Amino acid sequence: MLFCWSILCLGQLEHPKASPFAKIEQDFGLSKVSIEYSRPSVRDRTIFGNDVNGLPGLVPYNRIWRVGANESTKVTFDTMVLVNGKVLQPGTYALYAFPTKDEWEIVFHSNTSHWGDGRKQYNPDEDALRVSVVPKNVIGFQENFQISFDSVTHNSLDIIWSWAHMQITIPIEVDTANAMENQIKENLDGNPTAQTFYEIARYYQEQGIKSKLALEYVNKALEVGGDTYYFFRVKSLIQADLGRFKDAISSAKKSLSIAQNLEKDEFVRMNEGNILSWQKLLKSQND
Repeated sequence: MLFCWSILCLGQLEHPKASPFAKIEQDFGLSKVSIEYSRPSVRDRTIFGNDVNGLPGLVPYNRIWRVGANESTKVTFDTMVLVNGKVLQPGTYALYAFPTKDEWEIVFHSNTSHWGDGRKQYNPDEDALRVSVVPKNVIGFQENFQISFDSVTHNSLDIIWSWAHMQITIPIEVDTANAMENQIKENLDGNPTAQTFYEIARYYQEQGIKSKLALEYVNKALEVGGDTYYFFRVKSLIQADLGRFKDAISSAKKSLSIAQNLEKDEFVRMNEGNILSWQKLLKSQND
């Protein structure tokens, strides 16, 4: 025979997964978190605890759960983080949970080699961290188990698990402020450019800190790099933060003029809006 069916030749049928694989990642501050997991469906089943007949659901209480389906769920942090206020070193961990009706133990497990929940091989001595969280019943319904990120800032985010009417929120924090100050010092000790001064000023302005120092740095950026619409834009915001609305309006008009010439419509609109707001505040300030 000169041919064969591909299934017979390969010897294995590749079929779609009932619980498809997913990977998500999120930058926050100077850090990144990524999660790999599989997404089982409800499919009219009881998920957590026992059903109406007292039989165990898909995820029974008081025993380990793999946080999804198939192989164990993996989470990777590229910097040290605080999980619910507790230190977790950078690395990749298997995510497990021990759910009960009123409280869940969330486990970051250092042994990532177990398949599924690793029930027989699971060793609590290999836990890198355990935290307790309270599950929340929500009105909305989630058919496929979902892990997502929300409330993302420079310093924190929430990892959220959602399935059926259950939701778990795990707060994650990073020390971006200290990391940024070290980076700022390193760059200033090197060969700072106009962009260096601008980025420092912008960071301070976005964080609402060190406004006077931020103004010094944006002025250095303008001195070294010349007039640009985004340098003047940040300068106007810093001046407004300092309550210097007359100066802020002047800087915003310079930013607007340059932006118009370069057809940067978004910056034109933002400057126009700020100018109107600051003119009102200036009037109130002078009344």
